[in-house]
Amino acid sequence: MQIFKLSERFSIVCRSEGTRYGFRHLAELMSNGYSTGKTAKCCYYNRTWERYPFQTVLYLLIEKVFNEEEIKKYKEIIG
Repeated sequence: MQIFKLSERFSIVCRSEGTRYGFRHLAELMSNGYSTGKTAKCCYYNRTWERYPFQTVLYLLIEKVFNEEEIKKYKEIIG
């Protein structure tokens, strides 16, 4: 499990799970330490080509939840 802090209010909790065919990354948006119910997942069969763990699932969740301005800001924060 890894936590990415976006701001004072928002953070994203990421974890990895094994599946029958490979593994998956899961991300959950937290607001002030409580779950918002917003999630994203990515399934992999072999390995990822990300620059750092959970990059793809983080980007998916951010694009799913926030507006254009916030997306830019949060993507800069997480790299």
